[in-house]
Amino acid sequence: MNRKKTFFVLCLIAVMTMVASGVSAAEKINTDPKQQLPDPDGKPADMSKPVQVYILLGQSNMVGAGRIAGEKEGTLEHAVKAKKKYPYLVDGAGQWTVRKDVRYVRVMGSGTGNMRQFNNEWMTITGGKIGPEYGIGHYVGQATDAPVLILKSCIGNRSLGWDLLPPGSERYEFEEKDKKTGETKTFVYAGYKDSPAKWEKGTEPQKIGWYAGMQYDGDVANAKKILAELHKYYPGAKGYEIAGFFFWQGDKDRYSAAHASRYEQNLVHFIKQLRKDFNAPKAKFVVATLGQTKKGAEGNEGKILEAQLAVDGKSGKYPDFKGNVASVYSNPFCHGGASNSHYGGNAETYMDIGEAMGKAMADLLVKKDK
Repeated sequence: MNRKKTFFVLCLIAVMTMVASGVSAAEKINTDPKQQLPDPDGKPADMSKPVQVYILLGQSNMVGAGRIAGEKEGTLEHAVKAKKKYPYLVDGAGQWTVRKDVRYVRVMGSGTGNMRQFNNEWMTITGGKIGPEYGIGHYVGQATDAPVLILKSCIGNRSLGWDLLPPGSERYEFEEKDKKTGETKTFVYAGYKDSPAKWEKGTEPQKIGWYAGMQYDGDVANAKKILAELHKYYPGAKGYEIAGFFFWQGDKDRYSAAHASRYEQNLVHFIKQLRKDFNAPKAKFVVATLGQTKKGAEGNEGKILEAQLAVDGKSGKYPDFKGNVASVYSNPFCHGGASNSHYGGNAETYMDIGEAMGKAMADLLVKKDK
């Protein structure tokens, strides 16, 4: 039995064990030391199969700020060399391994502006910083014999309640204090394609050069541009399937009580709309919470955390998401700092949360094949 099949069987056994014990299979795989990834075998995927595409969306922490180089605590090199973590990232000579079955492409654009390409290579550690894509890519790559494309399309400083608001989202009203006068007023918050983000009820909105959902439109369009020319990004590809989405976001929404109050509704619609826009009704979805936010938190952060946990197919409240959506509670994997400071650039935070997201997706893939 090859390594990938062995790993997949172990995941299946873990799922069956968790059903009996009442513990989440994703949580078990996340913590069981026996479920370590093997080193990449250097072999290409079965190219007779369509490329399994995983689209990564979010804001700056999905873009990634984990430091790679250096001997100090918090860098990837220190974690690998001194702490012996993530052994699958390095070979016997201490060089970064290369997965020949996982392709990594990263693009970025502000709103619907021009797209910039940053990565187009077999998955290996490159550049100066990392996001969660390496933990994700190694786990989903190990969980399938088909070729895998990790496609990241996102930019920093974007909110789900405004920039990433999905098509079909409607206007709503929210009472809050006017920052200038201190009076409590009713504001209308933008629905999809509205501009600006809000305006006082009873007044005429004064449009700006940005609209609700402009970043959603841009990120989706950029991902589709890559898929339209897949041969340039995955040599030898014989078509593709959208296998899943990964979403790590929420920092900007925590500064707005209105956006935090609508986060759950927006997230549910976001999941459904992405599947519709990519014609992928069966695509899996994994969302990670903000690393600094603990269960029981109050205020805007607490509302966002509750919203992100509410969509979990195992413990959440949406029957349609059972077996196809998973929420990763990131706080146990956070090594200090907060989302607005990019967790101090600690590479272990990005790796550990990425691994947890990848394991959660592997868990969903096992359910698919049961």
